[in-house]
Amino acid sequence: MTRCVEAMSRVLFARRRVWLAGFIAITVILAVSSLRLGVDAGIRKMIPLEHPYMQTYTAYEKTFGGINRVLVALRQKEGDIYNANFFAQLKQVTDAVFFLPGVDRPTVTSLFTPNVRFIEVVEDGFAGGNVIPSGFKGSPEELEQVRKNVQKSGRVGRLVANDYQGALVSAELLELDPGTGKRLDYQKVAQQLEQIREKFATDDLRIHIIGFAKAIGDIADGARGVIGFFAVAFVVTAVLLFWYSGSLKLTVVALVCALVPVVWLLGLLPILGYGIDPLSILVPFLIFSIGVSHAVQMTNAWKLEVVHGADGLTAARNSFRKLFIPGAMALLANALGFLVMLHIKIDIVRELAITASLGVALMVVTNKMLLTVMLSYMTLSGNDVKKIRSKEGRDDWLWARFKSFAEPRGALAVLLLATLLLGAGAWQARELRTGDLGRGLPELRDDSRYNRDIAAIVDSFAIGVDVLSVIAQTRNVQGACTTYEIMDTIDRFENTMKNVYGVQSVLSLPGAAKIVNAGWNEGNPRWRILSRNPDVLAQAVTPIDTSTGLLNTDCSAMQILIFTRDHQGTTIAHIVDEVKRFNAANKTDRIEFLLASGNVGVMAATNEAVDAAEVTMLSVLFAAIGLLCLIEFRSWRATLCIVLPLAMVSVLGNALMALLGIGLKVST
Repeated sequence: MTRCVEAMSRVLFARRRVWLAGFIAITVILAVSSLRLGVDAGIRKMIPLEHPYMQTYTAYEKTFGGINRVLVALRQKEGDIYNANFFAQLKQVTDAVFFLPGVDRPTVTSLFTPNVRFIEVVEDGFAGGNVIPSGFKGSPEELEQVRKNVQKSGRVGRLVANDYQGALVSAELLELDPGTGKRLDYQKVAQQLEQIREKFATDDLRIHIIGFAKAIGDIADGARGVIGFFAVAFVVTAVLLFWYSGSLKLTVVALVCALVPVVWLLGLLPILGYGIDPLSILVPFLIFSIGVSHAVQMTNAWKLEVVHGADGLTAARNSFRKLFIPGAMALLANALGFLVMLHIKIDIVRELAITASLGVALMVVTNKMLLTVMLSYMTLSGNDVKKIRSKEGRDDWLWARFKSFAEPRGALAVLLLATLLLGAGAWQARELRTGDLGRGLPELRDDSRYNRDIAAIVDSFAIGVDVLSVIAQTRNVQGACTTYEIMDTIDRFENTMKNVYGVQSVLSLPGAAKIVNAGWNEGNPRWRILSRNPDVLAQAVTPIDTSTGLLNTDCSAMQILIFTRDHQGTTIAHIVDEVKRFNAANKTDRIEFLLASGNVGVMAATNEAVDAAEVTMLSVLFAAIGLLCLIEFRSWRATLCIVLPLAMVSVLGNALMALLGIGLKVST
């Protein structure tokens, strides 16, 4: 390996002008290419599509709808919704949502849409119609009629707030923009939703907006703050580098070479067909920080060579020979650390792994080759040399104290302290939970607008954006909707789930059919049951259309919608376990309950994918690092000295996450 490094050194420094010109040309080309870099935050990138839950979702996506919903809630500050001004605003907001690019228009639902109807029992049978009749002007008589229609429609808690002070507009978004045929730009949708808020919100009317697109937009807006942090970190790093190196030249060279791999990475991503998303936007900052650390090592080695009499070229050659192998090995270990994330079968994680490992790999070229070529052209002034020499030995007293830890007595104290820390960390790490912790979106602050909107909607309505969809799949059953045994099993499932902690409300076909059956019997609540007679059951089910999302066309699959109080990992896991428990006890060759769709179904699949991959990821990571250390040092003792502290850091990292209330998920 030493011969290989010698050969590389001769090739590199014999044609250093050519190499330098090539590096500059590549940097310019990739800098131009980086201008084409776009944001890519598709919802499917965040889904473990190979997970069994998501296979259920994809199988029934076209039948029961997708998972990308947006909810816009209008809420009166004082009084109820039954006034002309509120309904005028609700109508305008409904129209604004309807015409948003990317909205699946048949799914738009509000009191003003024709898919919201009421049915009532009258002397001659049934009567019904739209909750808000055509030609509605907002007169007192019309408002009173709408009030009655809302009560008859059963939409209180779903489209109208439980306290009658607010109303919802709901819509699903398409994956592709019908106008452009390209993937929907969620940041643009989020901006348009925010424009709706700004246009219609007043001192007396509050507007709350939640949904995947709005969340992505708010996260992206927050992620832009990373640029500011990057600038601050750059300045702080520059000051520390200048203080440490004692040379403005070395400071500038180190910073430039730390930035070059960032430019190369951002330029390569559009060439490779990748974009940047709210998670991978942190990768350039990470690459810069790693680049600075390696640049400091190389510039420091070069500086010491020059201070002790070597010229710039000789110092660069010697530094390259000394540091190329250990530096390249360290960067390779970093790259492997990111690549093990490929084991998590979620596209956004895999793209993050590829992006980060590519950026680290580029540093082998920029920080080991480009940097040494640049250093070979440099010299230190007499004043710089004097400064550096004057600093030598200034901090010897500090290191003299630290060296005692490398002696038996001091080492024993350190090992004892490390053991205590490891024990405490392992104990605390048991509290680490998979998934979200807390009520709102953990990527945003508790007091963020989005999290306040979530709280407002959950407190006012019996439904929210958090819904777990379970599919009751029948086999070889003709007319499953009119088969009592099938409907009764689903009804028992609904009642069971209503009593599970964390469930806010449940909607299913049997529940709706019981209401219709009571309607056929003069609204008598005693008839709110499922009849064993197939004809009577058919009479109760027939008015319920497939547009409700509760059944498919041939009734071979029925959807049960479980609205949850929050999307904490523990809540989701508990509800999913209860679904599995009921299915295990009641599954037959005629019916089974399949998990899962809805955004909570996606979270459940994601949490399980992350949880299952964690042990494998860490095992592969430490095995790879251990193998690299054995190759480099050819000593099992040296390998243990490197791997054990890293393992300790992993345990303490998990303990810190548990202590701070941070869950283990895709973004962490």
